[in-house]
Amino acid sequence: MVDSLVIIPTYNEIENIEAIIRAVLDLKKEFHILVVDDNSPDGTAERVQVLQKEFPNNLFLEVRKEKAGLGTAYIHGFKWAIAKKYDYIFEMDADFSHRPDDLLRLYRACADGADVAVGSRYKKGVNVVNWPLYRILLSYGASFYVKMITGMKVHDPTAGFVCYKRKVLEDINLEAVKFIGYAFQIEMKYRAYLKKYNIQEVSIIFTDRVHGKSKMSSSIVGEAIFGVISMKLSSIFQRRKYWNG
Repeated sequence: MVDSLVIIPTYNEIENIEAIIRAVLDLKKEFHILVVDDNSPDGTAERVQVLQKEFPNNLFLEVRKEKAGLGTAYIHGFKWAIAKKYDYIFEMDADFSHRPDDLLRLYRACADGADVAVGSRYKKGVNVVNWPLYRILLSYGASFYVKMITGMKVHDPTAGFVCYKRKVLEDINLEAVKFIGYAFQIEMKYRAYLKKYNIQEVSIIFTDRVHGKSKMSSSIVGEAIFGVISMKLSSIFQRRKYWNG
């Protein structure tokens, strides 16, 4: 049985989805892919359905009724993966900002002992390609801010390229996860950190998308800034509830 599932959330990724699916399924290790599409009007889901005829045993699709946020898309995928008993569950963007080859490195990190492996842009300096300076400063600054507030020793807590062992996702109360945007990535790592799981970072090179439109917005950034403080206070004053969640 294939032990690894790559979850790819999509909204209007028609320009990228076929290429990213083929790149992942072409790797030397066998992965399954679950595309969680938020009813993209550009035909992303329909393209995946065509590809399912070519890859009936490796490619799966869940279509949601509407765009409901990155976090809820991943939680939908996590629940699907847990039900199917995959041992290693990956988060990955559709736009090639995450290199498919690096899936193998994240997998190896977890297979060798990590409970959570983070594809890190900032473990060794700043490894970001084609971002304007303000985006780098915003992202790097956010990472420093999160480390200061939470105490996590993770250089890239906002990273969206991650491998979780199934036991971590089973242990985290996914229904209690509050955030749906940028802060979702922080909250998932923080919950794993509070439960003392072994979080390791794998240095990657992050390349900004060539095709399609970024989903970043001021509201997503605001959620992260204020959400981190809220999350930290909750973990202090509602320790038992948050820890069990």
